[in-house]
Amino acid sequence: MAAPHDPPAPTVIVVAGVSGSGKSTVGEALAGRLGWEYAEADDFHSPANIAKMSAGVPLTDEDRLPWLRAIAGWIGERVEAADPGVVTCSALKRSYRKLLAGGRPEVRLVLLDGDRDMIARRMRARSGHFFKPGLLDSQFRDLERPGPDEHVLTVPVAGSPEEIVTRVLDGLGLPR
Repeated sequence: MAAPHDPPAPTVIVVAGVSGSGKSTVGEALAGRLGWEYAEADDFHSPANIAKMSAGVPLTDEDRLPWLRAIAGWIGERVEAADPGVVTCSALKRSYRKLLAGGRPEVRLVLLDGDRDMIARRMRARSGHFFKPGLLDSQFRDLERPGPDEHVLTVPVAGSPEEIVTRVLDGLGLPR
């Protein structure tokens, strides 16, 4: 039995980080290992947001708010139904993470962390994504590193996706 101060097992895991940090790859692999539902944050974007990013224009907080609310709605549905899931979302700012978690301890956030140069190399190597590598600097400018009070698990992105997933599972106290 868990001690009273231990957080409950997560119902939803939000895999966060700047574009190119591996959110989709790690999120999908994590959901697969756990046998949980998976949702891709990009699927929640409006056509207008995708058009902006495709044109190399960074999103504003105003642009992101409906997107964040849609993801938070998906999270809320999972928690309400006790139907576990993994969702990706950049969750760059404290206010975004607060909106997504909604004060629910069963929502756990995992920040995939890497340096700008490594992530830029990864972005240049991928093809077919609407997010332009030139926007990476705006993501790092917007990134507010989580404080200890947020209880965000920070995981380095060095290594294979399988190694990163194992670090996430270990960090959250979930079976491999």
